[in-house]
Amino acid sequence: MADAAIAGTDTAPAGEQPRSVRVVLLALMIAMMLAMLDNMIVGTAMPTIVGELGGLQHLSWVVTAYTLATAAATPLWGKLGDMYGRKGAFMTSIVLFLVGSALSGMAQDMGQLIGFRAVQGLGAGGLMVGVMAIIGDLIPPRERGKYQGMMAGVMALAMIGGPLVGGTITDNWGWRWAFYINLPLGAVALVAISAVLHLPKKRSQARVDYLGAALLTLGISSIVLVTTWGGTEYAWTSARIMELTAIGVVALVGFVFWQTRASEPIVPLHIFRSRNFTLMSLIGFITGFVMFGAVLFLPLYQQAVQGASATNSGLLLLPMLGAMLVVSMVAGRVTTNSGRYKVFPIVGGVLMVVGLYLLSLMDTDTTRFTSGLYMAVLGAGMGCLMQITMLVAQNSVEMKDMGVASSSTTLFRTLGSSFGVAIMGALFNNRVEHVMSERAGALGSKMTEKSAQLDAKSLEKLPAAAREAYQHAVSSGTHSAFLLGSAIGVIALVVAVFVKEVPLKGAGPAAAESKDGDATAREGVAEAV
Repeated sequence: MADAAIAGTDTAPAGEQPRSVRVVLLALMIAMMLAMLDNMIVGTAMPTIVGELGGLQHLSWVVTAYTLATAAATPLWGKLGDMYGRKGAFMTSIVLFLVGSALSGMAQDMGQLIGFRAVQGLGAGGLMVGVMAIIGDLIPPRERGKYQGMMAGVMALAMIGGPLVGGTITDNWGWRWAFYINLPLGAVALVAISAVLHLPKKRSQARVDYLGAALLTLGISSIVLVTTWGGTEYAWTSARIMELTAIGVVALVGFVFWQTRASEPIVPLHIFRSRNFTLMSLIGFITGFVMFGAVLFLPLYQQAVQGASATNSGLLLLPMLGAMLVVSMVAGRVTTNSGRYKVFPIVGGVLMVVGLYLLSLMDTDTTRFTSGLYMAVLGAGMGCLMQITMLVAQNSVEMKDMGVASSSTTLFRTLGSSFGVAIMGALFNNRVEHVMSERAGALGSKMTEKSAQLDAKSLEKLPAAAREAYQHAVSSGTHSAFLLGSAIGVIALVVAVFVKEVPLKGAGPAAAESKDGDATAREGVAEAV
């Protein structure tokens, strides 16, 4: 009974998962938290790290190396899981992440830390994909909706608790424990998964598509570097950015061409023949674009304009994350009970557009209560979209492609976040610099010549007139950034209208008639049992 339920049969009564499945789900949530919490904790510890190791000029690479490695490794982990078995690939990614964490904690200079963070990022690329794909194996899509709240809760906990945990660890134990804290949590996840998770073992005779992996890695790395460096390290029109853009485009075009000829492609292009999968990938990209832009600019606005403490920056996002958690749980429950889901991308798109537009209206007189209400509207929209996109994407492919479907959807969301932070950030910085120059003259230009983002200590040292000018500048910058986000959100809303409501696998008799590979979804059952 337990193995059958784990393999994804419909024999377990609704809502009554065996204890072994619940243990595995707990381990999966721990692994998911490791992936999401890491950057938040490390970000808080960075000033202390730089103080001890030096290398301030290479500071951004501590984050960039991790992000690049994660994005590049994500599709490969998904494909390896499909070819050689989900359990082995997932456990390997956890071990690699823990090795990278241990080495990062032992780093003696900034160069070592950057290299070890890349190792950690390679493992992190498999954590999120592994969690999503294994849940796709464990739980039929019809039942999967009610676990959305669990995943949304982990995300909210990571975003709120990350800065607080990072600050506490750094102040009391030292910055190295920002990495070492991953080891006991990862060990618990490994032991639970090793002992309880039972999935069909696979052994593909085909070779890994190394050329495809290399082209995809080169393309993704180039594009992420363009979005990371553009407008900050280098001007958008500089030769370096143009070179990276050209390399990225050529590599990705070459990758698509090669995928039509590879015997076992990293990303089988036939999955994009499913209209729902393609639409959900696009919605995931836009959700990532908007979500991470909001997470970046909301604390900045509340610190600079509303005078909030930087220490509690995670708590400032509570209205958005709380609404996202509640709505995600409701959406999951309704999806499980009714089998219907199309309404959620549409409602989510509407709320996302409205929420971002409301946030764009904030100025220097907006109260925290009002901004909290605006954030709650955006959070409700995110709650309708975050997990539904993965659920529908997985429901649109055959079981043998579950890993690449999960990794592709995750990759689109990751790329969306990179583009969102870069484009909204460039718009924000340009607007702040313009307003500061307009209101504070030469002093304003000098204040923002290196960065448009000033920390709380720098703000306290400013003359009252300059501080007021900066508050108006930040308000204007967030207005432009959120207005752009609202316009981009309209695309997600339009896309959501074209989603076709295909019966969820495991939804009963109606699902048996689905043309999306329902019979294939049961291939692993006989093997596991």
